[in-house]
Amino acid sequence: MGESIGLSIRSHCVGTTAVIYASDYLNKLTGERIERECKDRLDSGCRALIIDFSDTQLVNSIGISILLGIIDVAEKNGARVVFSEVNNQTIELFEMLGLTRHVVLAKDEHEAILNLSHYETTPIVH
Repeated sequence: MGESIGLSIRSHCVGTTAVIYASDYLNKLTGERIERECKDRLDSGCRALIIDFSDTQLVNSIGISILLGIIDVAEKNGARVVFSEVNNQTIELFEMLGLTRHVVLAKDEHEAILNLSHYETTPIVH
């Protein structure tokens, strides 16, 4: 077993919305932990995911791939995904790779929750 201090994923729920905090470096290891947390939250009935990037400095290609997987799983569950507190460099990367077409960007967790509460009265139409 490797060192696990500082590697656990922080998260909490606000109603049916799960807030998951991404780590400082989103790579395979941390990405898989975030993905597992998101899936667990969706399985337990959450209808929306807010992934908070306030601590995130860097996202590598595997991290991007895992985020796309999370978006896909959320869409299949009829859940919305919001990315909050993403730094400008990471926003540019997400835009270039097309992630921003599938998620809402919010400046912080409060704005993300407000944004989602707007959708709760609106049925999701495919």
